[in-house]
Amino acid sequence: MKMRALALSLPLLGAYASATSILITDDDGWATAQIRQQFDVLNSTGYNVVLSAPAVNQSGKSSLSTTPKPLTEPCEFNTCPVGSPATGFNASNPRLNYVNGFPVDAAKYGLETLAPTFFPGGKPDFVVSGPNVGTNLGLVVLFSGTVGAACEAARSGVPAAAFSGASGSQVSYTTLDTDPDSAASRAARIYSDLTATFVRTLTDAAAARPGPFLPPGVIVNVNYAKIDACPSAESYRWVFSRLVWNIFETDVETCGSDHLPDESKVVGAGCYASVSVISASSKLDVNATLQGQVKDRLQGLQFACLD
Repeated sequence: MKMRALALSLPLLGAYASATSILITDDDGWATAQIRQQFDVLNSTGYNVVLSAPAVNQSGKSSLSTTPKPLTEPCEFNTCPVGSPATGFNASNPRLNYVNGFPVDAAKYGLETLAPTFFPGGKPDFVVSGPNVGTNLGLVVLFSGTVGAACEAARSGVPAAAFSGASGSQVSYTTLDTDPDSAASRAARIYSDLTATFVRTLTDAAAARPGPFLPPGVIVNVNYAKIDACPSAESYRWVFSRLVWNIFETDVETCGSDHLPDESKVVGAGCYASVSVISASSKLDVNATLQGQVKDRLQGLQFACLD
């Protein structure tokens, strides 16, 4: 496979990026347009990036785990042949890796095998899971492999977030070149730029106030609205949210209220990105204290209130 040239869609994120190691994973597979665009954007803006994702689409596998085995069918989009080993990499770029297992197994392989090879200190500073093709809203997170992979990282002591978008489709990364104006290619570019903004916000906060990117035991679940009326990353506004509306719970105060909007409402309201904090063990909403700690780290996103 031949890596394509990338025209930068984001400005340089700053010198701190070069010191930040990022592992990328997902549940859609290692060769989709969205994960490869995400790899390219983060890599080209200065982060130390490695990709470890399933050999084939493993959507909906939650936190299932198995022992990776040699392939009895080709990798997705015929990116590796039948009989390929259980784990492998792009011949022209060893930072692009597949794992013939579930999303959790791909995350584990990245954390336990790839990180000691590629990252100073032997582990990533942050794990980006996604952007997923399709949203992961509300209790759907309980079944999401994208969320499962992020939770695996957090349970292993590495800060992580899951990213998902309402637009896009399960297409090869080659579509980014062969059909750059397609909805799938545009979604890949927009969502990758948004995710890079999220990562930049965390790294900027860590540079200004040294400390962990996120509190232990949590992940951030981010969902992006459809791109139909949102032609660029700049069209979106970030909204702090929760998985499920709960009148009996008190949330961190936002927009004059101690009840956060649920993420489904946020994503359905227009050009918004919902940002929810959930437990890496239960995959449910966390308390107001933890919400507040994460919100404080992400102030650079300039959270908006729903119109």
